[in-house]
Amino acid sequence: MTANTTGLRKSTYIVQKMDCPAEEQLIRNRLEGMQGVEELRFNLMQRELTISHKLEDDAPVFAALQELKMEPERQGSEGGASAAPASAVSTRTKWLVGLSGIMAITSEIIGWTTGNEQSPLVIALSVLAIALGGGDTIKKGVVALKTFTLNINFLMMIAIAGAMLIGEWPEAAVVTFLFALAELIEAYSLDRARNAIRSLMEMTPEVAMVKTDAGWTEIPAAEVVIDAIVAVKPGERIALDGVVVSGQSTVNQAPITGESMPVEKQQGDPVFAGTINERGKLEFRVTANKGNTTLARIIRAVQAAQSERAPTQRFVDQFARYYTPAIVVLAILIASVPPVLFGAAFAPWFYKALVTLVIACPCALVVSTPVTVVSGLAAAARRGVLIKGGVYLEEGRKLKALALDKTGTLTHGKPKLTDITPVNNQPEDKCLQLAASLDFHSGHPVASAVVAHWKQQQGEHRLLQVDDFESLTGRGVKGVIEGALYYIGNHRMIEELGICGPAVETVLEKLEKQGKTVVVLSNTQKPLCIFAVADTIRDTSVQAVKALQALDVHCVLLTGDNQNTANAIAAEVGIGEVHGDMLPEDKLKVIQELRQRYDVVGMVGDGVNDAPALAKSSIGFAMGAAGTDTALETADVALMQDDLRRIPLFIALSRKTSRVLKQNITLSIGIKAVFLALNFTGLATLWMAVFADMGASLIVVFNGLRLLRFRK
Repeated sequence: MTANTTGLRKSTYIVQKMDCPAEEQLIRNRLEGMQGVEELRFNLMQRELTISHKLEDDAPVFAALQELKMEPERQGSEGGASAAPASAVSTRTKWLVGLSGIMAITSEIIGWTTGNEQSPLVIALSVLAIALGGGDTIKKGVVALKTFTLNINFLMMIAIAGAMLIGEWPEAAVVTFLFALAELIEAYSLDRARNAIRSLMEMTPEVAMVKTDAGWTEIPAAEVVIDAIVAVKPGERIALDGVVVSGQSTVNQAPITGESMPVEKQQGDPVFAGTINERGKLEFRVTANKGNTTLARIIRAVQAAQSERAPTQRFVDQFARYYTPAIVVLAILIASVPPVLFGAAFAPWFYKALVTLVIACPCALVVSTPVTVVSGLAAAARRGVLIKGGVYLEEGRKLKALALDKTGTLTHGKPKLTDITPVNNQPEDKCLQLAASLDFHSGHPVASAVVAHWKQQQGEHRLLQVDDFESLTGRGVKGVIEGALYYIGNHRMIEELGICGPAVETVLEKLEKQGKTVVVLSNTQKPLCIFAVADTIRDTSVQAVKALQALDVHCVLLTGDNQNTANAIAAEVGIGEVHGDMLPEDKLKVIQELRQRYDVVGMVGDGVNDAPALAKSSIGFAMGAAGTDTALETADVALMQDDLRRIPLFIALSRKTSRVLKQNITLSIGIKAVFLALNFTGLATLWMAVFADMGASLIVVFNGLRLLRFRK
């Protein structure tokens, strides 16, 4: 039990018997009126119940759940991801349902072949089938009756008792068996949806090989402290987040980032819990304990998203509140009006009322939405897209415009040397060596790009000695190399030195129009070489923009860089609308204007500098969120790697989820409508009504689970 700043305490339980909306309503009816209880939050998929209350001790709440036969278990600390609930189906239950089926079918066969459905043998077999298969249903029905809850268990209990009352013994037995079988299959299918998240939890090993004073020792991963050195062999899963301190290897990061190809790892590179070391041995320094790894935070975020009701789910819940009582009233009218007002026979109309009662429960309708949404969230997480709630999963299909930051989003975010243009017949290699030798002493990003290119080409050991080095603020740097004074700096510096001729001007103008940052190497008499540096575009950015435009999403570039640079980048990736020289408040204004034009607008940024624009957008996307606390916490959708192609994937998944939700709602309501119509014509039976309810539930659950196999 934990306390928060509002003075309310929170108690979280895993409720093993909470499998469907029927149990949720039962708990609501029992706890909502309890003194001190302020709020109930349900996560049916994880069987998790969180109660906000003012009680000093949550014992009364725990006792109330036990009275409802819900088998509650107190949840541990909030530090880690929620514990996985137990499997819904026991071996004992399988045996009981199987025996119930044998008895029920035997009683039906004997009753049909002999023409006597009320013989002692038929009744005995039917009662045995009902006792074996309907025990849980009847117990739950009694609890529902005590708490005045109209749920499927109460309605089934009435239906079974009513069928027995009018002498339909075999049918009562078959209905009991079919309902128990349907619940068993439904429990299996819901477990499959739960396993989508549970499988993530099981990705990290329970032990790690840790360096200690006594040598390498295998200890539980939960006990490994931050800054400990951990070794991982080829083929092993990595137990914790960390930074490589020794070794080289490739790591399969698909569980975290969704990347299909292994990633090269060497000293200084991050590694994540749950990923697989493939080739070489790695040693890494731990940066997060077991409860706070990137994988653990992903699991917590997905679990939290499950408990947030999506728009469709809220609509369905509201619809169900009125649907069930209305159908129950209809059943009462069917049973009473014809016999009382028109003198019709009681038994046939009472039977029709029983059929109507079984059709009355909206289980299929209510359970279809959380299963579909959770399947969508899990499918996205497996592909490196962390969606922070069902509302964003549903909103994604409506996305009409997407604003993209430039640096680190469309581009790599690191300047790279793109052009070397010697002038006055100077050798390129010598010019690059001189420039790198000077820039090695500067911390400017452009200088770093020049030095990085030299290292890649030649190696650091061949840099020249620089004497009398001096930084020229706003211009560049100068220094003496081999007795001669050299400068490297911007256009302004060359102009001030008085050595910028027409030929150099032509090259500078051409490169600057391409949006590149240009510096010139010179001595005191003449320019020697022109270098251009640019933040290079990711290969995936062009593909992503094309895919977004194919989905009819209007792309807009927002950047703080000058308009020339912005235009050059936009032209290269295929974006038509470009806004350069943007301050954070300017980006916010553009987002506001885009929302007026397109209504639903997304924004892709780093989650920090673009915070106002991200907050104002309909859906905020954070790039490269793996291992980044800020991005994981602030974004509506976090892309776990620096790959914009995950956004069209997210939109496609959102559209697919929307289609499945609509299919499920149509199926749930349509099947019930058909069987209600059949009931009025006298063609429907009780076992058909069970199919209308539980059969529809199974259909929509399996339909929702298809999203786990989503491919784009």
